[in-house]
Amino acid sequence: MRRPLTRRAGFGALLAAVVLALVPLPQDPSAAAATGPSENSAPSQGSAVTKRGTKGPYDDFSKLEVTVHQTRNLRSQGLSVTWKGGRPTQGRNTDYLQIMQCWGDDPAGPRREQCQLGAGAKGSDFGAFIGSRLLPAGSDPLEKQYGERIPDPEYPGQTTDPFVPFTPVSGPATTKPTDWTYFSPGDSNEEFFATTQPDGTGEMGFNLQSTREAPHLGCGDPVGSGAAARGRGCWLVVVPRGSHDPDGTTGRPVTSAFSTTNWNQRIVFPLGFLPVREPCPTDRAERRMTGSELVTDALTSWQSSLCADGSTRFTFTQRGEDLARGNLLNPTSTSPGLAFTVEPVDGGEKAGFVHAPVAVNGLTVGLYWEADRIGLVKDLRLNPRLLAKLLTGSYPYDVRLLSDKAPVPDHLKGNPESILRDPEFLTLNPRFKEFQQSVMNYPGGILLSADRSDSTRIVWNYLRADRDARAFLEGKADPWGMRINRYFKDLGLASAGSYEFPKADPTETKLVEGELDITYGMVDRSPYAIDLHDAARAVRRGTNGAKDRAAPDTATGGLKLTNGDVPPGSRRAYGITDAASAARYQLQIAALPNADGTYVRPTAAAMLKAVDQFEDSAVPGVLTADPARARNGAYPLTVVTYAAASTRLPADARRDYARVLRYAAGPGQRQGTAPGELPLGYAPMPAKLKARAAAAADRLERGAPTGPGSTTGGASGGSAAGAGGPGGGQDSGGQGASGSTGSAGTGPGAAGGAAAGGGSASGSDTGGSAGAPSSAAPPPPSGGSTGGPGGAPGEELAGTGSTPSQVLGAVRWVLLSVLVVGGLAGVAGPAVLAAARRRIPSDSPRTGIRNLKSG
Repeated sequence: MRRPLTRRAGFGALLAAVVLALVPLPQDPSAAAATGPSENSAPSQGSAVTKRGTKGPYDDFSKLEVTVHQTRNLRSQGLSVTWKGGRPTQGRNTDYLQIMQCWGDDPAGPRREQCQLGAGAKGSDFGAFIGSRLLPAGSDPLEKQYGERIPDPEYPGQTTDPFVPFTPVSGPATTKPTDWTYFSPGDSNEEFFATTQPDGTGEMGFNLQSTREAPHLGCGDPVGSGAAARGRGCWLVVVPRGSHDPDGTTGRPVTSAFSTTNWNQRIVFPLGFLPVREPCPTDRAERRMTGSELVTDALTSWQSSLCADGSTRFTFTQRGEDLARGNLLNPTSTSPGLAFTVEPVDGGEKAGFVHAPVAVNGLTVGLYWEADRIGLVKDLRLNPRLLAKLLTGSYPYDVRLLSDKAPVPDHLKGNPESILRDPEFLTLNPRFKEFQQSVMNYPGGILLSADRSDSTRIVWNYLRADRDARAFLEGKADPWGMRINRYFKDLGLASAGSYEFPKADPTETKLVEGELDITYGMVDRSPYAIDLHDAARAVRRGTNGAKDRAAPDTATGGLKLTNGDVPPGSRRAYGITDAASAARYQLQIAALPNADGTYVRPTAAAMLKAVDQFEDSAVPGVLTADPARARNGAYPLTVVTYAAASTRLPADARRDYARVLRYAAGPGQRQGTAPGELPLGYAPMPAKLKARAAAAADRLERGAPTGPGSTTGGASGGSAAGAGGPGGGQDSGGQGASGSTGSAGTGPGAAGGAAAGGGSASGSDTGGSAGAPSSAAPPPPSGGSTGGPGGAPGEELAGTGSTPSQVLGAVRWVLLSVLVVGGLAGVAGPAVLAAARRRIPSDSPRTGIRNLKSG
């Protein structure tokens, strides 16, 4: 009876092994993110809201559906707004939407006095009233509050049309429609003419402003105190416009959105903002970090979680990677102890430095182009040679504003005036052949960062790796006869690349106003952006900020350079930025060809394919970004950023910085819009990079090896403190602590943070201050996760470099092997014994078999 039971047990073991092998494992979240659809448009994150319009006195908007794709965890960013069921816009006359940001504490929504609109129509050839706060007297039968003419403050004894004053969250109301006390044509985010396409749909990446950019709205001002503080909410108001004015006249509506009849049709969306505040306790010892802008958005999101235990204040100052590496190699008592770079620190671990991958980002050409009969341009293609033409100022229109008095410069004659006239561009983008582009519709020069950075060099390496682009940089004409701007030809860009984007053309253009004149050059016509983030924000506004117009300067009595107005429908701007910034500001992204000629955009899947093809550099643990190797769907401008630190830092500093690495390898790779998560646009790191980061954290925490054979080079001593910039609060959703114009303190005012640490003028400081050296920081509290001292929950697996699926996978195959061996033994054992009995003569002794069985 035992033999059948034994065989059944063996078969059972084999069956269990097969079942175990076929059961699907839990998926690694980063792998799921990498393989799922991930264009750089903001997902709803569960907070999208859709509302319908209503029937008005003359126009019916009841079929119009407007969707705001994110209404929680908002900050200074682009906000995706789409609509369908609208009537197509007729030229610049009828059927469009007006979109504005408002403040207001009434749960029912804001009053019209609380909305930011009235500056966008200045100087445009249409919309003098539709984009204004003026309400012509008698134009709206329903208007009661602002229906009568009022005394003209500039001309005593006369009257003028009434207007809706703007009332800020704090301070007096405006006194006239052109009172720019709070917002102006240069900084208002209003959209007074958002067009609907022939199919009844439309979309807009609305430029949302927090209290940092628009303190008069107060969106994100902290409400409450401590960890429970929330951000002041605001509103997005959409006013649909048809073909009628409030008095019933048809044709071209000319009245303001604030006229009662129009305002009654408004669609209101609540907006939940993250609190704009200092994410870390200011009275704690400081751990300073510095380096690449490619991690700025990620670090500013992670800061609040890293500081959550209250024992340490982590701050970050954005500056060029070269300066960051220099801080590590030549430390002072105030140097940051952790630097983020793309290229490794010289010497790597032999010199006493660990490198941990922390973020996968990509360099992109972000754009916001509106084109007649095309609408918002979404599918632009650029190849390396076209990029080379843009980066070298080889289109005359990128050097000067062309006119009879300012013709094409001699050294650029024969080149297409603009990229929109380039046969190579039109071949790649045939839709632009459908209509003639006048000089007024050309885009300006491409926005480029003024920073000296590793990421800039990667762009040049991409061009150098392409045969056609390299030949153009060397001076060879393209097939249509276009040549490089001669002032760029001898800069060695084809042979050596560069860490900068030079603007080498010295051409000057004279502007004459009466008896006065002023000149502008290439840097005025195609200005630098402060950094990648600044480029993305400017592109979203639809202009490169060119200052190529003359205006009276009342301060000097002479002339000054100024920029022209860009009306809706004519915004065309593009710039080199990063995928995270492009996603944040809802930019469209140009597709670029990889090494096998496939045009690719920086989706998470495409960037992770590129990472898989990276090769090890000369520094252990650091991969080399090589655009020439990107194939099979890989995005060619993918970049991995590394955190680098010395193993000779004080023990308490090493423990704290190891926490940063473990957080980056664990919870920091969970993608989303909430504080502590990985912002959209990044690709969650694959398991192999997370394992490398966790291993680097362990090596950093252990410190420099001692004893025979240990490495003695590299930084000795050195404080973990650093020269962070002036403190000043931070948007926990990604806005920096210094500077008043956006994330991570980029923009004017951020330079102080960089200068304090010897960085470039484009530095960005997130929560930094000139506090005490962080070597005085206490060790993290006991307890926490096994991922390391002070680790956040969920770091245990990240600390070992293994994901749940990796751990279960290893266990699965061990058990499978055991069960297979056991099952085969159970099945084969009785058969072997039976065969042995058949071979033994009946008169032979059987003690050996019995001993074997008994053994």
